[in-house]
Amino acid sequence: MNWKIIFLLSLFGLAMAILTLNVIPAVIEPLIWLAIFIVCAYLIAKNCSSKYFLHGFLVSILNSVWIITIHIIFVKAYFTTHPQQTSVNVAIPLLNHPRLMMLIVGPIIGVISGIVLGLFSFIASKIVKKKIIATDSVNP
Repeated sequence: MNWKIIFLLSLFGLAMAILTLNVIPAVIEPLIWLAIFIVCAYLIAKNCSSKYFLHGFLVSILNSVWIITIHIIFVKAYFTTHPQQTSVNVAIPLLNHPRLMMLIVGPIIGVISGIVLGLFSFIASKIVKKKIIATDSVNP
């Protein structure tokens, strides 16, 4: 497992968690996530030698940790820029407990997005050409 690339790619999740508080509107957030998933899948395919699905899955799980943490800490700012989430919460019994709701729903979204990024990474591994590492060889 390439833990370094998993951690580094998860920083996209940290950046998105922070930027969705005030900068990135909910309308374009899915498009940005799609671009991030494509970049992550490419980099996983290019830099890992196996377990592409697992690498992608773990990146999304770590993304969800970043996102859940930031959104729980700054819940009021998040709901200010994502008013549609407030209307969805009306149908959910945890309306008065948004942090608890995020803590429950966040990992589920993390697993689902992990499956998607894992599949993207697996598919990218079939398309992307690997770096060929030259080895020193001595002709007999």
